Amino acid sequence: MDSISEARLKLINPLLARKIHLLALMLQDEKIVFRVTQGLRSWNDQNKLYQQGRTTPGKVVTDSPAGHSWHEFGLAVDIVPIVGDPPNPDFDITHPEWNRIISVAQSLGLTSGSEFHTIKDYSHLQLSGKFPISPSEEVRQIFLNAGMEAVWYEAGLMEDSTNV
Repeated sequence: MDSISEARLKLINPLLARKIHLLALMLQDEKIVFRVTQGLRSWNDQNKLYQQGRTTPGKVVTDSPAGHSWHEFGLAVDIVPIVGDPPNPDFDITHPEWNRIISVAQSLGLTSGSEFHTIKDYSHLQLSGKFPISPSEEVRQIFLNAGMEAVWYEAGLMEDSTNV
């Protein structure tokens, strides 16, 4: 993995980071390489993304306002395949690398944004444990009262967890 991806993985849940490393390793023989383009995201940054295409210029890219994305809890990443010479991000989801990455990620127990019902988010992979597909009011309260690691603990996603 490149240094950009590694820096982003240091800020997320360790179990998710480990699964992303394993994903990269499993795809290595197929010469499929990807970059982590997003990891942990602040509530303010999430709100800016949510406003895009609504109250600010641009295309709508998320249905999740602040507090409603697993990125804000360190339990989601966005990735993109890197292809070509020189290597460049490939955002064309019709290329076979995308399907293969998603398939292998799902085999590792990750939820893919390609499964979302409204806005499909092919680059999105998340690990939510016992919690639902999107953070609930319970999750937000745990975060506000005790922090991100408390959310990880309640979801059964700590390093010593046997739930994953």
